[in-house]
Amino acid sequence: MKKTIIIGAGIAGLSAGVYALQSGFDVTIMEQHTIPGGFCTSWRRGGYLFEGGLHWLTGSSHKQPLYKVWRNLGAINDDIKVFTGDPSMVYDHNGQQIRFYRDVEKLKAHLLDFAPEDTKEINNLCNIIRAYSKLAMPISDIKGVKVKEKNRMKLLALISMLPAFMKMFRYWNITTNEYAVRFKNPVLRSFFASTTDEGYSAAMLFFPLGLYAAGDGGYLEGGSLKMAHNMADRVKSLGGKIQYKAKVEQVIIENGKAVGVLVNGEKHMADSVIVTVDTLAAMDSLFPKSHSEPWFDRMRTMTDRLAINTFISLGIEADLSDLPGHITFALDMPFEFAGTKHDAIGCGNYAAYKDYAPDGCTAVTVILNGDSYDFWKTHKENGTYEDEKKKIADTVIAILSEKIPQIKDKVAVIDVATPLTYERYCGSYRGSWMTMMGKKRDKEFPLKSETIQNLYYAGQRMQPPGGMPPAADTGRRAVQHLCKDADIVFGGK
Repeated sequence: MKKTIIIGAGIAGLSAGVYALQSGFDVTIMEQHTIPGGFCTSWRRGGYLFEGGLHWLTGSSHKQPLYKVWRNLGAINDDIKVFTGDPSMVYDHNGQQIRFYRDVEKLKAHLLDFAPEDTKEINNLCNIIRAYSKLAMPISDIKGVKVKEKNRMKLLALISMLPAFMKMFRYWNITTNEYAVRFKNPVLRSFFASTTDEGYSAAMLFFPLGLYAAGDGGYLEGGSLKMAHNMADRVKSLGGKIQYKAKVEQVIIENGKAVGVLVNGEKHMADSVIVTVDTLAAMDSLFPKSHSEPWFDRMRTMTDRLAINTFISLGIEADLSDLPGHITFALDMPFEFAGTKHDAIGCGNYAAYKDYAPDGCTAVTVILNGDSYDFWKTHKENGTYEDEKKKIADTVIAILSEKIPQIKDKVAVIDVATPLTYERYCGSYRGSWMTMMGKKRDKEFPLKSETIQNLYYAGQRMQPPGGMPPAADTGRRAVQHLCKDADIVFGGK
């Protein structure tokens, strides 16, 4: 039996592990952390569970091709509830609320009632959402691989997606800010301008709205860590091994072939290696200086569009079940943090989920987007790191206390995760968790090394913009490359 070592037990690594095991390989996954999941994670503090990764899952609906993938990987099963809240999100502008309903006709009626002056743009937006609701991430096989079960997108499904592709190309070179100014209503204009980072492509903005309209994008009971453990259990049930606290120091390359990895100074030999950790970080840490892929330099040019954030979690001694699951508040007085101006603040409200907080209490999370890595690095080095954490937490609490009066003086637990936190636990480049899509369209990167035999790559960074579906899919396709090279039948679904 051929042995493969997989670096990283995130979604891509666990996916690669399952598919390699189903194809007859001896699999060991090396993970530097003590738990699986990578960025698909959550954690407990003071009796509260804070969701750190999964906001919605593409493929949670059985109508999507990805659903079969998640089932095969163990992420979803018949015992797991999938929540599809409606409205999917709410935008509050001084008490005026825009509610994004999953039903497009209901959304259209709501928006027209809210902003009749924008009838033309609202109709156009709803047409875009309808088109995007037909999109589905294709699950296909690489050319030349022998498979136990073929996967191919049906022609009718592809034809149904053509209107969305046309609209996607039309809006790709328009940023969300440029799209926002098309609306006359100040609240709608404010919403679209504040939804994402400046420079983000409007074409990508419509994806979640289309996803919701398709009945997809549900939240799994138990969240990120439960999903990751389910996948890890699937790996182990198939006979795979996961070694935790096993930080890989280097991929061992001999005579132009990947033959193993170095962990804590000890060599672990294998017939192949699959790198699923953040490639931007791995290219400078896992390989000898003499090794370089032809596309490394192209990937390095993407570093100006990294998704980096500061994540603030609050345990609140108040029941917020009367509030939406996700609500964004526009701010009369914007604030600046780490060089980024924030004119809105969004919070995830987990009051609806069992065991996320003590009875009568609520777990709340807030994400502040913006490249704050250097800011936090400086304060870490000069000893003011914890002070700055407290400052930004106090700022957020003060804002939320004004917007949600019932939480005033009710915050019992505060937890701040910075880009340095993500760098430490996930080994990601500058603590970034994905790559934002701007006007420049980035192609995916090769999953098979172009210079070293028996070396493969997977992970959300390999398929911009990233996220969990690309992570799972690249893990699957990396194993297909491995099977093709080894002349082995790919046994996964």
